Amino acid sequence: MNEKTGTVFRIAEDNQPVTGCTISKAVYDNGTDYISYFSLAKDTDISAEIYGYHKLILLHEGRLEVCTDTSVWTLNEGDCILTPTDTPVGMRTDTKAIYTEISIRRHTMNNAIKAGEVFKLAELLPYQDGKIINMDVAHNEKMKFVIMSFDEGTGLSEHAAPGEALIFALDGQGIIGYEGKERPIKAGENFKFAAGGKHWVKADGKFKMALLMTLQ
Repeated sequence: MNEKTGTVFRIAEDNQPVTGCTISKAVYDNGTDYISYFSLAKDTDISAEIYGYHKLILLHEGRLEVCTDTSVWTLNEGDCILTPTDTPVGMRTDTKAIYTEISIRRHTMNNAIKAGEVFKLAELLPYQDGKIINMDVAHNEKMKFVIMSFDEGTGLSEHAAPGEALIFALDGQGIIGYEGKERPIKAGENFKFAAGGKHWVKADGKFKMALLMTLQ
């Protein structure tokens, strides 16, 4: 995964647009599934293209219109959409737009996610007293995308995963322990674990996050 490891960062800050341009950065590609960042400057667009698979769009900053011949969906900061398949889909912005695009092909998708509906990941699951709630959004044999809510005082004990993982902090704040160091993280920030990196997560108050993991 083409991203810094072991430090808190913001995708939006690291991928600011260039005037009059659209920019893409490949973060991960296993030949089937991919993760990319896109930065669209004011009044730029990406022409409509047809794909036989869904794309999950997570908007980090600005405003983005996702368009087909018959529909326009407006995304604001923190919004997501699962694009429809087999129909021309384009992107445009009248301000700027910085977003992550995730393709998990041949996937199993949670029934809570519907193509062509704007939603917020953080609103897909609640907090519950003293509990950690986990929702598997989409997965296949190579990638897994999950969201989690942590009530105050809850957390995950130290462990390691066989693949790399990218964290999206969605709500509140938490503490990530990674290779012996503690790093606070709050909504809008990101963190990457290397494959096999020992880590733990604890809520600092209430905390929600998404986890995008590659499976090796």
